[in-house]
Amino acid sequence: MAGRYFDQWSVGDKLTHQPGRTVTETDNLMFSALTHNMQPLHLDAEYARASEFGQILVNSTFTFSLATGLSIADTTVGTLIANLGFDKVVTPRPVFIGDTLTCHTEVLEKRESRSRPTAGIVVFRHSMTNQRAEEVISFTRTVLLHKAPA
Repeated sequence: MAGRYFDQWSVGDKLTHQPGRTVTETDNLMFSALTHNMQPLHLDAEYARASEFGQILVNSTFTFSLATGLSIADTTVGTLIANLGFDKVVTPRPVFIGDTLTCHTEVLEKRESRSRPTAGIVVFRHSMTNQRAEEVISFTRTVLLHKAPA
């Protein structure tokens, strides 16, 4: 599915992106290694078992990246000029290996670009829930989108 042009969005639009994604140990290990995040809560099962969580925590920047990735097909693929910013990142609950995550998007703001007459700015709120419908991350993403071709 292609992303939507600026003109095709309205404030208040909501989407649930499919499919969801079950987080694996390999996801967490590879992402942590690729980003040089050596936090033992993400990598060391014995260390994590002794923590208050009792198990390995999934790297929260993986969760952030996954939410962004899961949203792209329905929002901005093929219509994006640029991501202008990510703000208000909140991680109210941890993610564990084996959790199945679903991403949701709501349009918070929309305005014409002052400098580009063929583009507009949209602010999305992306959030992700686990298999128990508990929110595990939320953030806003501000994007510059093409307007639909004339």
